[in-house]
Amino acid sequence: MSSATYDRSGTGWTASQDASKTADAVFLRHGETALTPQRRFSGIGSGNPGLSRVGVEQARQAAGSPLLRRSEFTEVVCSPLKRCVETAEAVAAHLGLGLRVEENLREADFGMWEGMTYAEVEERYPRDLAAWKRSPDVAPTGSTETFTDVLGRAETIADAIRSKYSGASIIAVTHVSPVKALVAQALGAPPMALFAMELHPAAFSRISYSGSGASLRLFNDTSHLG
Repeated sequence: MSSATYDRSGTGWTASQDASKTADAVFLRHGETALTPQRRFSGIGSGNPGLSRVGVEQARQAAGSPLLRRSEFTEVVCSPLKRCVETAEAVAAHLGLGLRVEENLREADFGMWEGMTYAEVEERYPRDLAAWKRSPDVAPTGSTETFTDVLGRAETIADAIRSKYSGASIIAVTHVSPVKALVAQALGAPPMALFAMELHPAAFSRISYSGSGASLRLFNDTSHLG
């Protein structure tokens, strides 16, 4: 049995502590849209809303966060959806970094639930909602994407970060579901753990990837928001 030591640089209990091979990813949820305060389902549909006035300010504050001044980042990547692109543009411009769109960082497809509140979905599609909450293999009404599918995309994202950004740091601007999926994956948590996480608009999370392992270093940090 090989001995493992604790890596204080943030890669957790691991047999390898080579920082030159660690990929560090800061995940930023986009700022508010008009749908966010009412907690409406907003995936790849809902009219692809951009940031609200509050969301624009949140993106500005995120871009100036002390967290982003503590590391040298290679680039900013983001979901193709408008709210993420606008948030990422603010961050990239402030840091003088390039911006690249990554399709796998998109939000889940909530089908017929797009734009609805939880209460509205519960009233119109009670059986579908109950089934969705019981199993990660059930898709929302009218959608074909389950949380298991989102977890699969998260695995693809994590593998890409490991291979492309070894020894480097990036900022990835994305949505609630992908961040939760990445965190669950890093912790080895079951798929239903996605329902037990709360993630605020413009919140930072951070995961370091070393070899085949991952270490959660930060989750749902909003200390930069006024």
